[in-house]
Amino acid sequence: MADNGNKVVRSSIWYTIANVSIRAVSIITTPIYTGLLTTADYGKANTFNSWIDVFNVFACLCIVYSIGRAKLDFKDKFDEYMSALQGLSSSFGFILLILAFIFREALSGWIKYEVPLVIGLFAYLCVSPSVEYMMQKCRYEYRYKENILISVITCIGQVGLSIGLMLLFGDSRYIGKILGVMIPTAIMGIVFYIRFIVKGKVFYNREYWIYAMKIGLPMIPHALALILLAQMDRIMIKDICGDGDSGLYIFGYSFATLLMIFTNAIGQAWLPWFNETLFEGGREKIRNIQKKLVMLGCFLSFAFIVAAPEALMLLSISNSSYWVAKTVVPPIVLGTLAQYFYTNYVNVEIYCKRTPIIAIGSCSAALLNYILNAYFIPRYGYIAGAYTTLTSYIALMVLHFVMVRFVLKEKVYDDMFMFIAMAFMIGMGFLFSAMYGDGLRSALIRYGAALAITAVFAFVLRRDIITLVNYVKKRFFRKNA
Repeated sequence: MADNGNKVVRSSIWYTIANVSIRAVSIITTPIYTGLLTTADYGKANTFNSWIDVFNVFACLCIVYSIGRAKLDFKDKFDEYMSALQGLSSSFGFILLILAFIFREALSGWIKYEVPLVIGLFAYLCVSPSVEYMMQKCRYEYRYKENILISVITCIGQVGLSIGLMLLFGDSRYIGKILGVMIPTAIMGIVFYIRFIVKGKVFYNREYWIYAMKIGLPMIPHALALILLAQMDRIMIKDICGDGDSGLYIFGYSFATLLMIFTNAIGQAWLPWFNETLFEGGREKIRNIQKKLVMLGCFLSFAFIVAAPEALMLLSISNSSYWVAKTVVPPIVLGTLAQYFYTNYVNVEIYCKRTPIIAIGSCSAALLNYILNAYFIPRYGYIAGAYTTLTSYIALMVLHFVMVRFVLKEKVYDDMFMFIAMAFMIGMGFLFSAMYGDGLRSALIRYGAALAITAVFAFVLRRDIITLVNYVKKRFFRKNA
């Protein structure tokens, strides 16, 4: 277990580096895409990706959520399980492809894309899940280098092919952008599909299929609810407040959710170790590590909140009308932090194979978000959407805590520590958003206060910081010296 603990730290660092690099490529290439595409084509290309996300929830049956637990339950037959898993999702995906072909005209009219793209979307969903399955398999086997390599190859392939096809398609460049995203993933999906079948040699296994569906099917409403939570405020702000306010909100929201690059990387590295340690009864180890991850999440959130005004200025240096979007950042960052925290409880629910209760919490939060948006956005404008999002994610955190502690009766984390940390960060968010004034004096006060608070916590946590620094030096510098 000690070696796996080291792998958690090492993989966290590399996942973060990879995620930041991939995100940087996305930011750098955005001006290329906007230069080649009209605003209408840019919107059509990105909206198609949203349709992929929605249909993917149904086509894959959300059975990807079963992989972590299956690694423990079918330890000696994991390759067989993975082979059967993709057999299940590709079979259902093929059924949807046939239905899509039969009702192609109706589907085309509904989602407002050409028939060949509609058919291509469902054909893509037959093979693309294999990429995610391979990445998950690598994650749970601590093969983080292969996992990162898959992400990098996919990213480079999509960027290069998208630009080439956009130039090729002329007046329909959005089609080139769409195909440029789909084709590299589909090719990798076919490769991994064959690899799974060759290694696992199983397409159908009743036990594996039932096991996967018991965990995956109840997660479908959960996945849809999360999509709604992420998109509902944008849609309602656009409808209620107009395109201008919607643009400001999305601009601030996009910066705030960059925090997910770091929180997702931490979660990717943490989950395999968490499952194994909980399986072996190491709850005290989990509590000790998780408290440190809570503090790390708080520190990252704090940095985003403090730096938001200047960061937004740099990102929109040629158009100062965007700078007012800084007020959106603190509540969205705090909502992202709450999301990072509640995922801890979701991990327990998946481990216990009680996924129906996950869907209950997520759907309840999505409904709450809709009600709050409908009431507050017309009265207070787009900024209300940020605070309703924060409220909904905090509600989701509370709901999952209740499910784990009082329904599953599991005591895995230091719950009080997590909730106190969340309350403290909400206070910090309100305090520093009040320092978002204009001018150098306001910035100096804000950064001075931030440095003072950071110094206090650095002194209190100096042992943990020294341990982490020494570990990084040992793993990444000394052996390369």
